Amino acid sequence: MTSTLESGDVRAGRLSSAEYAENFSDLHPPLDRHEALVEADRCYFCYDAPCMNACPTSIDIPLFIRQIQAGNPVGAAKTIFDQNILGGMCARVCPTETLCEEVCVREVAEGKPVKIGELQRHATDTYMARNLPHPFTRAASTGRKIAVVGAGPAGLSCAHRLARYGHDVVILEAREKPGGLNEYGIASYKSTNDFAQREVEWLMQIGGIEIRLGQKLGDDFEIEDLVKDYDAVFVGIGLPSAYALDIPGSDLPGVESAIDFISRLRQTEDKSTLPVGQDVVVVGGGMTAVDAAMQSKLLGARTVSLVYRRGREQMPASRYEQDLAAANGIHLIFNAMPSRINGANAVESMTFDYTTSEGGKLRATGETFEVPADQILVAIGQWMDADTGNLQASGSKTLERSAANKSPAPYNKVWVGGDCAYGGEDLTVTAVEDGKIAAESIHASLAG
Repeated sequence: MTSTLESGDVRAGRLSSAEYAENFSDLHPPLDRHEALVEADRCYFCYDAPCMNACPTSIDIPLFIRQIQAGNPVGAAKTIFDQNILGGMCARVCPTETLCEEVCVREVAEGKPVKIGELQRHATDTYMARNLPHPFTRAASTGRKIAVVGAGPAGLSCAHRLARYGHDVVILEAREKPGGLNEYGIASYKSTNDFAQREVEWLMQIGGIEIRLGQKLGDDFEIEDLVKDYDAVFVGIGLPSAYALDIPGSDLPGVESAIDFISRLRQTEDKSTLPVGQDVVVVGGGMTAVDAAMQSKLLGARTVSLVYRRGREQMPASRYEQDLAAANGIHLIFNAMPSRINGANAVESMTFDYTTSEGGKLRATGETFEVPADQILVAIGQWMDADTGNLQASGSKTLERSAANKSPAPYNKVWVGGDCAYGGEDLTVTAVEDGKIAAESIHASLAG
């Protein structure tokens, strides 16, 4: 059996102030004007561009890059915002390596794609930094009022598009800040300088949108209440609750949800006050797991092990993210599932079973190993704990990313989108697209 450290070695202040500042600075510093022009010049401006087809929000990528090349980043930003009003955040957090950049002709031919995400950030940041008027004008009031449940990417996208059409929108948000995943679930080194809140404030300049904080579905209101009081309802509450491990020792101090860890980190300005273990184990294989592992290391953990139950090729996080974690000293362990957490009064180590796949199903091989740990972060998926009134079972307009389906009363005024409808893709860009599709469908429905 592997020897373990003394329990309870979870503390703050492991690094110097300079190290914290460096570790939580921008992962990719923004391109300056010259760098953006040089990068834009690499684009072939393909007809029927594969990058545009790979973008979930269908941004005209060749057009906005050509606008940058022509010295018009403001025009480029307008092209982006027309399809993705949260284009600034998506430029920071989108897994472009598996979307637009993966199919870039330069990537296919040379293994070095045009830096589409960084060019998008250059354009959107330039627009917002110049304090220009909001790029869209609100249409004349329609007198219609729509409730949006959740102020995350899906809800904000839906609300903005509806406001553009002249509808009045009330967003009901359970937490103390709007932003959802962008505010609470993104790694701090991907979104610095309170960008999530600055983007929300910028989006709200369209007018016609009211955000009510501290309003939780199931506690403060029910869907039925909204159906009575509003002309339409959009539900985009994400997946707020995390699955927990159901193994011996999972109730020991030192075990917590990775999303809670990331949320706490995102809301703490002084990172030196955040406690982290000496030896951290992260269980999971998605973006949340990688973000938790990376930030544990950046907070000063000596060792960080990220353990995933399947093989590397099945890991949900992209190969780029896996390589980024490995480059930062994180130990990636594949084909292993947790079986027991060990410790007297707190976490001391974690035991895993090696796994193999037979017919698509995992089973333990019978061989085990133990990893020292004083902190365990669990990232094995999320679920929706709110009472949604059995929306989907009752025939609500659950989106198919095209148009909403007709449904019987009382839910024929309700649309559902984002992670709460699709089981947790955990991507800002797909949530934005869901909100946009829902808004178009709601507007068409209200127009008769």
